[in-house]
Amino acid sequence: MKDYYLRATAAEGQIRAFAASSRYLAGEAAAVHGTTPVATAALGRTLTAAAIMGLMAGNDKDLITVSIRGNGPIGGVLATSDGLGRVKGYVLYPQGDIVPKPNGKLDVGGAIGAGHITVIKDLGLKEPYVGKLELISGEIAEDVAGYFLISEQTPTILSLGVLVGRDHSVQQAGGFLLQLMPGYDDGLIDKLETKMQGFPAITDLLAAGKSPEDVMEMLLADFGYEITENAPIEFYCNCDEERVAGVLISIGADELGQIIEEDGQAEVGCHFCNKQYRFGKDKLVGLLASLK
Repeated sequence: MKDYYLRATAAEGQIRAFAASSRYLAGEAAAVHGTTPVATAALGRTLTAAAIMGLMAGNDKDLITVSIRGNGPIGGVLATSDGLGRVKGYVLYPQGDIVPKPNGKLDVGGAIGAGHITVIKDLGLKEPYVGKLELISGEIAEDVAGYFLISEQTPTILSLGVLVGRDHSVQQAGGFLLQLMPGYDDGLIDKLETKMQGFPAITDLLAAGKSPEDVMEMLLADFGYEITENAPIEFYCNCDEERVAGVLISIGADELGQIIEEDGQAEVGCHFCNKQYRFGKDKLVGLLASLK
């Protein structure tokens, strides 16, 4: 079964929830970028979080970007998503690595290091909303939940996970998010904290054969919930030659002319999907002419 997410409401609308399986999304991204296991885990977690955040925006044309930058060996991760469950991203240094934790778990926080998380929401307004905070742990879930609490004053529980096999393939990936909506009953916080005590990791649940529906039931059965949406999520890059040509045009006539004179061609790669676009001299001359 391909990746998908569920959206639900619970406690008479006081809780909104998402649960997602993202194994194929994370696996495709890892294959595209040739990541080390710890970079795969960081990228998969960030892609899953960004996918959920894009779906929360509520408009197909809204764009959400999650940028995590640190001083660790992978440098950081960037992911961007829309309201259709389409998400893309990359690791700054995909071959960065670090020894696992003493318990054998991948050290995502150590691989990212100290730094910042930046969330950019392009909601079609005059200016995008930008929120930036120091990283709490670099483990992604805690940092995104911290962003929601501090920047949006929304109490949030977020669990993200990527299980990487010995052959470096993605065995499981997914996440769930619970948020308290404005006007919530204060008692809900205690109930949710009690629910989360000892709650299994999302990858343990998925590895045990649990589906997002099962996860929702385990999380929200005591609160009275309703699943309101079920739809796919996917790794998707919308780059094309026209967009890349726009990048070349944006560098200006002088620099473009210099490329034509010195190289006679240009090759531009997409950071998100690693696709390469080649522009011969004739195409470059045409782009230069469009600037005059």
